[in-house]
Amino acid sequence: MTAAPLLSFTDAATVTAALAPSRAPTRARTQAVPRFPGAVSLRCRRTRPLTAAAATGDSLSSAAFHGECFVVGDNIDTDQIIPAEHLTLVPSKPDEYRKLGSFAFVGLPTAAYPIPFVVPGEESSRYAVIIGGANFGCGSSREHAPVALGAAGARAVVAEGYARIFFRNSVATGEVYPLELADSGASKECKTGDVVTVDLDSSVLINHTSGKQYKLKPIGDAGPVIEAGGIFAYARKTGMIASKSA
Repeated sequence: MTAAPLLSFTDAATVTAALAPSRAPTRARTQAVPRFPGAVSLRCRRTRPLTAAAATGDSLSSAAFHGECFVVGDNIDTDQIIPAEHLTLVPSKPDEYRKLGSFAFVGLPTAAYPIPFVVPGEESSRYAVIIGGANFGCGSSREHAPVALGAAGARAVVAEGYARIFFRNSVATGEVYPLELADSGASKECKTGDVVTVDLDSSVLINHTSGKQYKLKPIGDAGPVIEAGGIFAYARKTGMIASKSA
C-alpha cells in the first residue's frame, strides 16, 4: 500500500491560510486526543471545565458552547496572552500543558483587568468564552498563545477582528474557535462574568445576562479543521497524510 503524501509545515500553513469563512461546522469538537508527535506537538490532552451546549436547558444546536465570558479590549497582543518567559513550557507534556494554561492572560495589566482569567494557584479558567475587540492576537507569532487559552479551558474567542497569525495558529492547533463578530459592540457591552452561548450553527453570540444577541461571521472551512483537532489531525482524517495506525 502506498502511503499518503506527507504534509509539510509549509503546506500546513498554506492550507490554514486558505481557509476562508464560508459556512459553519456541523457539530462541536469533543474531547481531543494527543497529536503532533515529538517536537511539533502543541498539546497533549485536555482537562476542560466547560459544559458545552446543554448547561442552560435551552434548546441549542449541537455546535454550541455555553458558560461565563472574559472580556478584553482592542489590540490584545500575544505577550499579554502568554508572556515570552513561559514559552519554554512544552505543550506535549501533560503537566506543562496544564501549566501553560495557568499562565493564560497573565500578561494583562492588573489595573485594567483586576479579575484574572485564571485564579492564581489554579490551572484552569472558569471562563468558557473570551470576548475581545479589534486586532486580537497581534504582536509576535507564537503558537503557545491559542494553546494557552485552550489549555486553560476556553473553547472560543469572539472578537471584532484578529491578527492573521493568531487566527491561523488557532486553526492549526485546533485549540480554540477564532470567531469574528459581524456586529460591533460586544466587547463594550458585555461584561466579564456574563453568561453567554456561542452557537456555531446559527452564527450567533447570545448574552443571557443582558439579553442581547450579536451576529457572528461563519467560521467557514476552518471549522472542520478545528473540530478535528488541528491541521495535522484534519490532514490525517481526510487522507492528506498517513494516519498513525497506517
